[in-house]
Amino acid sequence: MIRQAGNTDSDRERLACLQQLQSLPGLDKRLRADLDKLVKEIDQYVHNPRLDYFGRQFRRNMDHDFGIAPDSPLYALAGFYRARMITWYVLETENRWKEPKTRRELFDKVRGLFEQTATAFPENKIAAMYLGRPQPAPKRYSAPVNAPAWAAHQREALERLTDIIEWWIDHRQQPDGSYGGGWGDDCEMWRWWVPVLIGFDSSKIGEAQARFSTAILSQPHMKGGYTSKMTDVEHTAEDSADAMTPMMHLDPDNPVWRDRALRLAELMETLWTGRNERGFLQFKSTYFTSERVDPNPQRACDTVYHPRAMQPALLYWQRTGDARLTRLFSAWMDTWVDAAGRAERGKPAGVIPSAIHWPGGQVGGLGPDWWDPQNHSEPALYRFPSAMSLMTHTLLLTAHITGNAKYLEPVRSMAALRLNFLRHQPTGTLVPGSADWCASKISVSSVLAKHRQVTGSTEFDEHLKTTKPRDDRKSLTKSLRQTAQAFAVNFEGYTSEVRYTDRVLRFPVLFEDNTMFPKAISGFQAPSPSLLYSTVTGDPGDALYFPLNAVRWLTPPREIAALVTIAGSNRFGAELFHFGTTPRSLAAELYLLEKGDYEWEQVADGAAKQTKQFTVTGSRTRVAFNLPAQQLCRVTVRKVQP
Repeated sequence: MIRQAGNTDSDRERLACLQQLQSLPGLDKRLRADLDKLVKEIDQYVHNPRLDYFGRQFRRNMDHDFGIAPDSPLYALAGFYRARMITWYVLETENRWKEPKTRRELFDKVRGLFEQTATAFPENKIAAMYLGRPQPAPKRYSAPVNAPAWAAHQREALERLTDIIEWWIDHRQQPDGSYGGGWGDDCEMWRWWVPVLIGFDSSKIGEAQARFSTAILSQPHMKGGYTSKMTDVEHTAEDSADAMTPMMHLDPDNPVWRDRALRLAELMETLWTGRNERGFLQFKSTYFTSERVDPNPQRACDTVYHPRAMQPALLYWQRTGDARLTRLFSAWMDTWVDAAGRAERGKPAGVIPSAIHWPGGQVGGLGPDWWDPQNHSEPALYRFPSAMSLMTHTLLLTAHITGNAKYLEPVRSMAALRLNFLRHQPTGTLVPGSADWCASKISVSSVLAKHRQVTGSTEFDEHLKTTKPRDDRKSLTKSLRQTAQAFAVNFEGYTSEVRYTDRVLRFPVLFEDNTMFPKAISGFQAPSPSLLYSTVTGDPGDALYFPLNAVRWLTPPREIAALVTIAGSNRFGAELFHFGTTPRSLAAELYLLEKGDYEWEQVADGAAKQTKQFTVTGSRTRVAFNLPAQQLCRVTVRKVQP
């Protein structure tokens, strides 16, 4: 019965098996005592509504001793649970385990426990999975021979991602709308749902997101429109930004979400910001709530993470051009343009700092180095470059809405710095805070790609050539295949094994260098939801800041592949392949087209060209059409000139 319990892959079945053993008469006294301990622990593992219930204990001693001795026949099973707890706690707190020797000792211990399990219970595929032996996902997805390779791989990746999302909805979403990781972690799940949540129209997934977003914003700590729990902006902003932003994509006309976004602007105007001694508008602290701002001078920094607090309001501003928000956000970005342009405290001119101190307005914080504000207990969180892309995208958005090129100057100077570094990479040790050191750490490709898409300008093409081109079909197909392959194995590693809901797709990290093994195991790669989102919608970046998704396909994310090839203000193009056996009716909701009359042209392999006329009058236009079964279909939309 112990072998049966150890060889099953289901924790519930294991618990039932051990409970059956527990009920047998005449058990050895010591075995019964160990069995009682183990059953209690596994029952907790299976039924505790908090998946990470053991986290507090692990913060104290990095282990959970079940009180079962090594010579007990239940020791290997106890070790199996200890190993999983340690593994997921380390994945959740991975920034604390960067020191190579400590990291090696930790994972050697974990691997040893998994190896004991695998030796005692050779049919346990979960232990084998942690030891680098991939386990095929339960479903298979085949493609007709005429399907383009990119379409077959993208379709498989979308289907498998949908399988994972639906597993979480079916097995983990609780009556209160949460998923078991705590509101602050559960709210982040939508970020990897984006390809199917925003790219397509799944009623099940959309309803689950609406249920969660409504639930978290109904919690007592959110009654002020923002959390009342005091901590830093990267964490206080999660519950509001990650609840409102997806719903503003899914339900943009609902005044409830508009009003919640505008509440953030009200808090920014009346509580969180003020004019510094240089006369510029800035946040007064890294720590604030819906009720107060932390007065601690050490924490008195505006940072590149602060757009996180305003994310839903920034999205509303992007869509409406609201005049009040234009005044507010442009005044805030004036502060960052000024700080980026100054050479101060050793910071090179043209570099956006990671923080600006209040009330003086000087770059950095109270730490001795401008690049390390020391405004938070986690050392690396706000250290340059920190969340630089949040600020560069906000500057680009401000330039786009106001038409004022000054807001692009920090982006231009950072791009020039980075390009010069890539051309003439220096040798030797880089001095922290120097221009070359800054250039070695920044990445601006995403914001430059969005600039090109929204303006049509070729200004940054030379820089963009240094990254892998999106329109290279061969490399694109390879990347889509890698994501499909990543999702095709270790389904449990993305579902039932996960204990921290902000780490759902992190399982492949276990097989990198100096993790579960000293050397990386080949054949494992992390899936890329961002690649799926970009190919499906045409957005060259992500959906979080200044999203430029050109389309949403109003059809479920099953048996379909869609590759946006053109996403401009007066043109749109896509290739689609429907894997079903009968024609498919759907609609495209187009977002980026300027007002005017357009022609829709649709050509399928071996079929006559179909055309239709439609008019764009606002920010969203729906066009209904039919896809033939198992034929590559090309769609082109062009503005009709008067």
